[in-house]
Amino acid sequence: MTKSLSDDIILSLIANGNPRAFREVYDKYSESMFHYAFKILNNREVCEDIIQNIFVDLWSKRKNVNIKNLKAYLFQCVKFQIFNYIRNRKISNEDLTRLNLIDVSVNVSLHMEYLELEELIIDIVENQLPNRCKEIFVLSRFEHKSNKEIANELGITIQAVKNQISKGIQKIKLGLQSEEVVLYFFLIYFSFPV
Repeated sequence: MTKSLSDDIILSLIANGNPRAFREVYDKYSESMFHYAFKILNNREVCEDIIQNIFVDLWSKRKNVNIKNLKAYLFQCVKFQIFNYIRNRKISNEDLTRLNLIDVSVNVSLHMEYLELEELIIDIVENQLPNRCKEIFVLSRFEHKSNKEIANELGITIQAVKNQISKGIQKIKLGLQSEEVVLYFFLIYFSFPV
């Protein structure tokens, strides 16, 4: 039914409570979201919970959420959930039963830290990377395109894409001062191979 429809139309169907459209979004994105999370956390159960929570949240907020790019939105949710998981483990040094034991104020604080980190990274990308490097970096890390997709789109080799991404990561790493920020930065944004 919805296979040939754009994400925007599918999102409007979901907002109107269409379970088939929701299932299509789940089928289209959940596996790649899971693999992305698993590369970072290497814990199947936690990653499954993260993906399930994201889709439950998407369905429950379907009438109120304003999504411009569905794929980017879903991967942003994965990054945020991973950030929360890593940060919560670091704070408590024990395995918490997911987010049930986390105080609301801690979640607000974590969200603010995450947004600050994201702003810092975006600022470095926008203002310190050379234009070609920035273009490739944005396509890879923010639009979640594969190296092959980027190479085809820009008419360059996959190796050239890898080189530009590596160059971008090094430049951003130099722009970040705190070891803790660098740790989260690499775990969340650049966990998949160049």
